[in-house]
Amino acid sequence: MAAIDILALANHAEAINGLLYLSGAGWTNVTRVYPVGEQPNPHHFGIGISVLVPWSEANDRHSLAVWIESEDGGEPLMKAAEGELEVGRPAGLPHGSDLRSVLAIDATVAFPRQGGYRAVVELNGDRSTYAFTVTDRVSAPLSA
Repeated sequence: MAAIDILALANHAEAINGLLYLSGAGWTNVTRVYPVGEQPNPHHFGIGISVLVPWSEANDRHSLAVWIESEDGGEPLMKAAEGELEVGRPAGLPHGSDLRSVLAIDATVAFPRQGGYRAVVELNGDRSTYAFTVTDRVSAPLSA
């Protein structure tokens, strides 16, 4: 059965020519620093995903959805992607080989509060999650 092989949050993510490039990947905490009396800026990051598709499911469509939500669930803060994924068998691939498809998503989220959040990937109804925490550090006001 097709499955999420990699789900990572990174400072930057790109998928080029079937390869997933992650820079600053693996973090689990976002610290928002902003002056007292102001609101924090939205946070920009990348989501890197690798889907492993077995030989028997090549050339089939697989439903995929990606979103960011609070650790309590509820309405997504951001729907990053939704659609179908189809992986074909390249010529010369040995019979029975698994296939891999990679996806990189740019995300910018205005987190409403500090606390726990998660990136969620749903592939054919099965979910994978990546938990992280948003922490605020309020600084003194900027002097003129």
